[in-house]
Amino acid sequence: MQKTCFVLALAVTVLVGSLAFAAEKPEAVPQAPPARPPLPPVQPLFDFPVRDTCVCVGPDGTYYLTGTTGFPQWWETNEGIRVWKSKDLKNWEPLGLVWTFEKDGTWQKAFKEGAGRSAGKKRRAIWAPELHYFKGTFWVAYCVNYGGTGVLKSTSGKAEGPYVDIKPDGPLTPQIDASLFADDDGKVYFVYQNGKIARMKDDMTGLAEEPRQLAPANARQVGFEGAFITKIGKRYYLVCADFLGQGKDRMYDCVVASADSVYGPYGDRYVAVAHGGHNMLFKDLQGQWWATFFGNDATAPFRERPAMLRISIDKEGRVSPLMPAGDAPVK
Repeated sequence: MQKTCFVLALAVTVLVGSLAFAAEKPEAVPQAPPARPPLPPVQPLFDFPVRDTCVCVGPDGTYYLTGTTGFPQWWETNEGIRVWKSKDLKNWEPLGLVWTFEKDGTWQKAFKEGAGRSAGKKRRAIWAPELHYFKGTFWVAYCVNYGGTGVLKSTSGKAEGPYVDIKPDGPLTPQIDASLFADDDGKVYFVYQNGKIARMKDDMTGLAEEPRQLAPANARQVGFEGAFITKIGKRYYLVCADFLGQGKDRMYDCVVASADSVYGPYGDRYVAVAHGGHNMLFKDLQGQWWATFFGNDATAPFRERPAMLRISIDKEGRVSPLMPAGDAPVK
């Protein structure tokens, strides 16, 4: 009897304590949507499914575009890397596949078992390839879907290749979303995932140091994927993608933080381009800066098509879309 009374008393004590805790626990306060600069009207460059749009300026005054292709099965498989070229950023000519798993692949050729949305399916796709030109040739930073990252080198000095892998025996890192940044002093950095960075060896055969994580002053990371670095003036800009906001305000945004040194410290992160997640910044031949775009979230102006928009850098060094006079922002 004493044991029964003790158990009942203990149960009552726990219940009362739980109710008191519940009464004291504050209700969840809805988060305000992040501050976003207005988005000017933006249209696809051409009607072909592309994610993670990248534009590179070649030494011959030609612009080259690439990104994730292979719709609709691109979450599981695709053929490889496609490239387009343009002289005016308006009219784009396809160069076709410049690298394929079957013809050019080494460690990337193996299929992997899918998980999550790809459960029961074979996975082997190139995600988010980026074209870069330095050291007298073109380079492609890429990742295999959940298979790791790598870098390809054009052996002809041309954007159409052919390409060889700088590390044909395996990935540089096990993560995704690879990029390259060539600084003014000739040093090249490998940037990936959510803002990880490592300097490349001078001969571009691998990483020269252990990767480190870059972070803004006001958050754990600038964004969770799509890392990219460029330099505007004397300042370094770390660009990442992140889903921000809730409900109808939830968007896949381009988020930026900047620093005086490539390794930081970086200032506060902020939304630079609404709906603009997993993009990159480039300067055209006239000196104007642009942000690429593709549209990933449900409220983007369009979905999964290559695009770009002009940007400006204010006196505080913050990036935002350049709103043409007379244009109304996209709601």
